[in-house]
Amino acid sequence: MYKKRPDGRKFDEIREIEAKVGIIRRADGSAMFRIGKTIALAAVYGPRELYPKFLQDPSRGILRCNYNMMSFSGSGERVRPGGSRRSKEISMITENSLNPVLDLSEYPGAVVDVFVEILQSDAGTRCAGICAAALALADAGFPMKDLVSAVSVGRIEDKLVVDLDKEEEDYEVEGEVADIPVAMMPKTGKITLLQMDGICSKEQLLKVLEIAKEACNKIYDVQKKALMEKYQI
Repeated sequence: MYKKRPDGRKFDEIREIEAKVGIIRRADGSAMFRIGKTIALAAVYGPRELYPKFLQDPSRGILRCNYNMMSFSGSGERVRPGGSRRSKEISMITENSLNPVLDLSEYPGAVVDVFVEILQSDAGTRCAGICAAALALADAGFPMKDLVSAVSVGRIEDKLVVDLDKEEEDYEVEGEVADIPVAMMPKTGKITLLQMDGICSKEQLLKVLEIAKEACNKIYDVQKKALMEKYQI
């Protein structure tokens, strides 16, 4: 039975978190988000006119996200540079997670580009990227209903855990490990991302979502602090 986490954390304990904004001088907005050993950078450029013009939305601006893992970011393995099916999927997921809080109605025909780069990976990269991208958009000054906070939760044997690391993701067990990335709007608790790799029961899913909500609120506090530190007098 799974009795102890590899790094000694409690089952409902997230790793150490750090966040900063305004770290890339020439970007319109930027942020760094670190959770444990996973580090994500996000840079925002725009709004700017979208080409070709047939892609434009005459009623609002378009959010376009690009997720990439740097070749040296993998845990012990070199990541193949360039695009992949996984990076395209996570780019789309990032867009879908952020669109519900973002108001681009003032920028018809324009595009806002968000580039997410993973500098170091120890699981939870898509969640770290979403947290960094939300901060970068807020740093750029776009109207937002809320921030978006994201964390990975899941099941290992009979235990429900929060913020899985790489060793836990790869844990070998007779039953599958369930890895569940979740993104939320902290003020309302509305979910903007819910995925699951693995199997868990309905009852386990409901319980682990409550754990995710508590973890996202802790992440939200760190995100708010990072924004306030930049603009405090």
